[in-house]
Amino acid sequence: MIRHLILIAVLFSANAFAVTDSEAERLLTMPLDLSPGSASQESQEGIHKGELLPATDCLLAPSVDTSIASSVVGVIDRVMVQRGDFVKKGEVLVKLRSKVEQATLKLKQAQAEYGRRTIKRNTELYERNLISEQEKDEIIINNRLYGFEVTQTKAMLDQKTIRSPIDGVVVDTFLDPGEYVGEEPILQVAQLNPLYIEAVVPARYFGEIIEGNVAEVTLEEPLESQHQAKVVIVDRVLDAASGTFGVRLTLPNPAYLLPAGLKCSIRFDLKG
Repeated sequence: MIRHLILIAVLFSANAFAVTDSEAERLLTMPLDLSPGSASQESQEGIHKGELLPATDCLLAPSVDTSIASSVVGVIDRVMVQRGDFVKKGEVLVKLRSKVEQATLKLKQAQAEYGRRTIKRNTELYERNLISEQEKDEIIINNRLYGFEVTQTKAMLDQKTIRSPIDGVVVDTFLDPGEYVGEEPILQVAQLNPLYIEAVVPARYFGEIIEGNVAEVTLEEPLESQHQAKVVIVDRVLDAASGTFGVRLTLPNPAYLLPAGLKCSIRFDLKG
């Protein structure tokens, strides 16, 4: 009796877990991809259809950060600005000693004036047939050289005045009056309008973020404010070690209320 019961139980278990040939074939041919309702696929669709990507760390940086040097060697006469000053493009920043060039310019200007008067006198003589045309031409050419020398001396004198190439703020000055100027920079000027926002984004978003996208930027303390920035550069070379790529955005700052060097977080709007 016990043997019969055991045999019946074994047969019942075998039937319960048995798989037909057609069912086995269906399981073997089923693709290994995740089902349409899986969380992974929903996440992937979120990258394409979602309005904002997850927040990413970023940093505010000057759009131009230039170390200004002199095109000629010399000695500093005056530094016209100091750290923190706002400057306009073309504004005088530094003057080098230029007494020799100024004296040379006065000499060349006097020679040029003499040359103009000489040309005028000899033109009158030529009209009266007192000198030949060749003599007149030689006088004109030789005396016009004085005018060219005046232009050259003015250019040399202008090199002694160093002007700002951009609108911005003086970050630091490195040399003082009386110091020798060689190849080293004299001061540093940064352009803060617009600001650049530098962000490093995971490689899985490559191709999703494109030039022209809008991003929401949240600044950290002490400002704690939100702003809109536009993507202007997307790196085409990924960093294989970190699995990331760089993105640069531009943020208007006409009133210079936002400082460079401030940390922030950013969320990219793929619909922007």
